[in-house]
Amino acid sequence: MRIRELAISGAWEFVPQLHGDSRGYFAEQFKVSEFERAVGRPFDLRQVNTSTSAAGVLRGIHYTEDPPGQAKYVTCLRGAFLDVVVDLRPNSPTFGQWDSVIIDGTQRNSVFVAEGLGHALLSLADDSTTTYLCSLEYTPEFDRDLDAFDPDLGIDWPTTDLDGNPLTYIRSAKDQVAPSFRDTFHLSATDH
Repeated sequence: MRIRELAISGAWEFVPQLHGDSRGYFAEQFKVSEFERAVGRPFDLRQVNTSTSAAGVLRGIHYTEDPPGQAKYVTCLRGAFLDVVVDLRPNSPTFGQWDSVIIDGTQRNSVFVAEGLGHALLSLADDSTTTYLCSLEYTPEFDRDLDAFDPDLGIDWPTTDLDGNPLTYIRSAKDQVAPSFRDTFHLSATDH
């Protein structure tokens, strides 16, 4: 497995080795020993989620109030997503910055998102499917959202799908009214 830390501390990409033959392929998608060696801590699995999205579906930016926080290990099973990680830890040197990785069903790469980081997925193909391991069960009272199109974050969202067709962004009602980064973290115009 190839592993690399993203530009945001606490976020990692994991790319498994695919073993293929005439029957298909096999991959070790998550291996505790390799995860702990790279990240330096265990992953406490509490819930597994799966979602399927049409091209243009944008889920996020979502995060869990920290503490308790929620870590995620996100894998694309089919199609492709732009996986975006945003640093929401006020004392971090990369607070308010973001990084992204394309995860897809061909490479089967995964992204680990530590507690205190925001996360968003943009589907780049119809029927894109992701599964994610979570360190905390769904707890609505800790759930938070940020506006994915907030100019203060400046996320460079793709405007076309994998085939070069224009994307129409599709967001939930909740995501459409998510607060700004500046309002959420009570920043002045000169902060950040």
